[in-house]
Amino acid sequence: MAISLYDATVVSFLQTVGAARGFLKKGAEHAQANGIALADIVETRLTPDMLPFRFQAICIAHHTQGAIEGVKAGVFAPPSGGDGLDYAGLQKLVDDAHAYLSGLVPADVNALEGKDVAFKLGPNTMPFVAEGFLLSFSLPNLHFHATTAYDILRMKGAPIGKRDYMGRPRLKA
Repeated sequence: MAISLYDATVVSFLQTVGAARGFLKKGAEHAQANGIALADIVETRLTPDMLPFRFQAICIAHHTQGAIEGVKAGVFAPPSGGDGLDYAGLQKLVDDAHAYLSGLVPADVNALEGKDVAFKLGPNTMPFVAEGFLLSFSLPNLHFHATTAYDILRMKGAPIGKRDYMGRPRLKA
């Protein structure tokens, strides 16, 4: 069975971003019901040398919508900005990424196959082709950051579980 670039990336991105929308909502509801400041969650880290929840949520959008935009532009860099986003702002960022991904046309994404894209980190550049970048760089990063955001919410007591993280699987029609 052949699988298209769109199916391997955008459809997978939508599953994880959709799940993140759900667990972010449950996390906010839990915090509000239990007197936990959402500002506290936004600054929470799993360990001192990891970036906070805010960065994890930003990266959910950055490694999906930002990844597709980066491939189209031929260059991708770490996220910048977003330091002032509160919990609601992070939810909107993830919602906006979901809306962007939902509006993509398969033929347009599939046409990106073979396109050169460079990941730039300071003076360093990592050359990729679109499918290698999306599948071996952005998709693993998406799962890393979504898992970390999920874990922080779990650490704060949010009633979320594996099904919340997995989102909607692609069942046989």
